Amino acid sequence: MSVVTTSPVSQTVLNMAESATLKMSQLGRELRAKGHDVISLSLGEPDFDTPDHIKEAAKKALDEGYTKYTPVPGLLELREAICTKFKRDNNLEFSPNQIVVSTGAKQSLHNLCMALLDDGDEVVIFSPYWVTYSEIVRLAGGVPVDVFAGIENDYKVTAEQVGAAITPKTKMVLFSSPCNPTGSVYLEEELAAIAEVIGKHEQVYVVADEIYEYINFTGKHCSIGTFDAIKERTITVNGFAKGFAMTGWRLGYIGAPLIVAKACAKHQGQVTSGANAFAQKAAITALLSDLTPTYKMREQFLKRRDMVLGLLREIPGLKVNEPEGAFYVFPDISNFMGKKVGDTVINNSEDFCIYMLNHAHVALVPGGAFGAEGYFRMSYAASEPQLREAIARIKKAISKLA
Repeated sequence: MSVVTTSPVSQTVLNMAESATLKMSQLGRELRAKGHDVISLSLGEPDFDTPDHIKEAAKKALDEGYTKYTPVPGLLELREAICTKFKRDNNLEFSPNQIVVSTGAKQSLHNLCMALLDDGDEVVIFSPYWVTYSEIVRLAGGVPVDVFAGIENDYKVTAEQVGAAITPKTKMVLFSSPCNPTGSVYLEEELAAIAEVIGKHEQVYVVADEIYEYINFTGKHCSIGTFDAIKERTITVNGFAKGFAMTGWRLGYIGAPLIVAKACAKHQGQVTSGANAFAQKAAITALLSDLTPTYKMREQFLKRRDMVLGLLREIPGLKVNEPEGAFYVFPDISNFMGKKVGDTVINNSEDFCIYMLNHAHVALVPGGAFGAEGYFRMSYAASEPQLREAIARIKKAISKLA
């Protein structure tokens, strides 16, 4: 009888990194199941419920029979609403056939990489980056090229860095603003300089992930697709999870050049087909009705941010900047590298986060997963009492390191 000694799993999946956010969340659940009081600040999920008027729209859609398959790129009325939103909020002009609705912005990004990348194509990624960017690029056969900016630059790369990273093999530039994991927001003048550099390279497409658009504390959101130099080569990605507290609804979308939109729809048609019907109807209501609930959530996030920054700045050795969007802080923990308590030594950001999970019972995400070793991500999408308690625990655990 023969014995199978090799894994049946494909090398593609074996080589794929596990999502660090999901991993830390799972470790936290396992520790909680053992009776420990774990505060999870690892997932990027608003703790607010979906606004009632959006839920009512979904219920109405169910009653009206929106329970069937939908067109692959999305219901026409939703794509029209997205065009209205793009013009209203971003000064971007799209027609409905340039819009593709997907099962979350993550699928939108996957569609884009599969549609645009051939083996060996390079993708310039602004780092720190969302954990999934590099893995999606690799899955499509592309080569991630990280361009890094640290806390001293508010985690924002410069146009000069982008220009230096572009080669004849570059096919795409990928970034988020407001940024996950840092909360950094690229201002108009910064994006203008980056657009000018990319505009000189006609083979390069820009993918701008704007999923955190409505959680922006600067007073103004700027879309890189508004600049003439790259307007025809920019794909804007967005969705409903963050700004409308609709994470479980799984809806995202792109506005793209027609040839790209058609390619994404072609790929999606072989993978998932059209997104959920009644969720799409509710999404129309989200985009076109009163945005007051969204703005109220933003106000609460800003209040929490300021509280969290004040508490973190009281921890000796911890370096923090002031994020201008999203709901994350991304502290620099380089001062704690090499320190230890008992047999536990902090050699990297994962060691630090595991130490915090086991000793402080706070779930965080190591910066290495975001292309930024020596940092960690903390979500403040949690209640104020939870945040205060979590930071008090972190402070106590850090004080024991020597």
